[in-house]
Amino acid sequence: MKKILLIILCLISCQYVLSATFEGGVSEIGQGDSNVVIDRHTNKAVSGAKVSLPKQNYSTMTDENGVFQLNTHIDGTSILSVEKENYRPYSMTVDRYALSAPLTLGIEKTNANDIVIDKDMYHLGDDNYSDLSANAGQFSMKAAGPFYTKIFDMKNIDVNKAVYFVIGSIIGIDTALARSMGQNKITNSYSTPPEIYFNGNKIAEIELNGDNQKIRLPKNLIRPNSKNEITIKTGRNVLQTSYIDYDDIEFMNLTIEND
Repeated sequence: MKKILLIILCLISCQYVLSATFEGGVSEIGQGDSNVVIDRHTNKAVSGAKVSLPKQNYSTMTDENGVFQLNTHIDGTSILSVEKENYRPYSMTVDRYALSAPLTLGIEKTNANDIVIDKDMYHLGDDNYSDLSANAGQFSMKAAGPFYTKIFDMKNIDVNKAVYFVIGSIIGIDTALARSMGQNKITNSYSTPPEIYFNGNKIAEIELNGDNQKIRLPKNLIRPNSKNEITIKTGRNVLQTSYIDYDDIEFMNLTIEND
């Protein structure tokens, strides 16, 4: 029987008194008085990086010192994204507390085997959700249906090294575990977790909202130098029996990392 990986990375909102450094979903208290994007390994400023908040339709660029301004207001939780050529796409969930102090965002250069599957934001579900749902107030678009599928090439993949499917950020998950962790306020129902399929095989379930969720791809399922397929299926309300009530979720920045 194939093992199903249970992803339990969680999104934790907390208040920072100094600037916070974020690197691939890990946060540390840092020093600084401006929002800045840096190279994760060299700590040097990254100029010309695009920083955006898709829900607010807001974007800006870092200057020659890697500094950027967030001249917009958010309520609740939203997704912030950073794009720069030759760097891995980066995203993180933020709220008004995280944005109340300067941010230092550490992004990482790509390697030759990395694959960007999709950098856009997607909304799965049926647009039928409670205001108490996880991050429901932050959904930015209409639902595209209950699942997402993308076919892509895996050229230059080294199957002798670990190969990961990475979801940059995902919000809206209403599982029982997400409820117990305080990620939503729904009291009378819960949903099954979103499921991840690779080349037709279920490889993971995602129980919690969060960033930089890595799922190791089984070596025997990888088709090097050929077409591969990734599918994300949203969950269902387990207490709704008269019709199928799909959980509404949003995600962005899907990549393959070969470390």
